[in-house]
Amino acid sequence: MSETVQKPSDNFLTSTHKWVTPLLLAILVAIFVVSLVVGGRKPAGAGEGFAGTDDAASQAAEKAGATQWIKPVFEPNSSEVQSGLFALQAALGAGIAGFALGRMSGRKKAQEETMAASRLPDEMPDTGEVADRPADPAAR
Repeated sequence: MSETVQKPSDNFLTSTHKWVTPLLLAILVAIFVVSLVVGGRKPAGAGEGFAGTDDAASQAAEKAGATQWIKPVFEPNSSEVQSGLFALQAALGAGIAGFALGRMSGRKKAQEETMAASRLPDEMPDTGEVADRPADPAAR
């Protein structure tokens, strides 16, 4: 007597709780909009609303009397172009990291399947063809 555990046909997000995904998306959009509104407010006398720490560090170094050793090879025309290039660099890095993690995961899964297959007996695998035939030879 063996018990089989049956999986439910629908998962949490696709069954009766169809409001969960739109609610999470609305919360995500709200957080994004609030961060843009709050971060977009410029204090009096400030240059950019989203100034980075690199700019603050270079300004502090210049005030301390440091001189620049190396000139940039490429200087973008505006901060929007610079932000776009940074986003492109981040997307490429995330793509490469995701590809590498996927390859490592796939390699590990293939290794586990190979090890599991090597533990099986050396007989032909059951393809299910026998189950299609009737059990009684006279019924054929």
